[in-house]
Amino acid sequence: MKWIQEDMEMFVKAREYLDTVVIPLYPISFGEDVKQTANMTEFINLLTTQLERQFKGRLILLPGFTYFKKQDSDKLVNDLLQWENTLISEDFKHVFYVTSDSDWKLKEQELTGSLIWLPALPLELLDGKSRNTMIDDQVKQLLNLFVKRWHNEL
Repeated sequence: MKWIQEDMEMFVKAREYLDTVVIPLYPISFGEDVKQTANMTEFINLLTTQLERQFKGRLILLPGFTYFKKQDSDKLVNDLLQWENTLISEDFKHVFYVTSDSDWKLKEQELTGSLIWLPALPLELLDGKSRNTMIDDQVKQLLNLFVKRWHNEL
């Protein structure tokens, strides 16, 4: 389910079955890495949107956590921990962060939720069909990871 009114109506009806939240992490930079961070955001957006389609009714895709790359990393972690605490208090058992920003790997141990880091694909070099195929391949790998995590909690 996406964070849109139509899906939230379904969420209210099926609340007891929804225990998973996905939060895309979107970096922003206007420096030399502006194109790289834009590509990361575009890639993670495509990936998480497709992931949500596969698991509609099982998870909620929240709007992305957008941040400036130059922001203090400890503050960013604290902000995410506040999100996690709120989500856990709302009875979500699984919080997944999806990102292409490798800086998050250095902070992964500080997060309670699961961090999924994937290198961004060079989307500008791919035609529409190739792009969709590569995204679908990545999503298939993620599907297995999500299912394994859910089964480990049983």
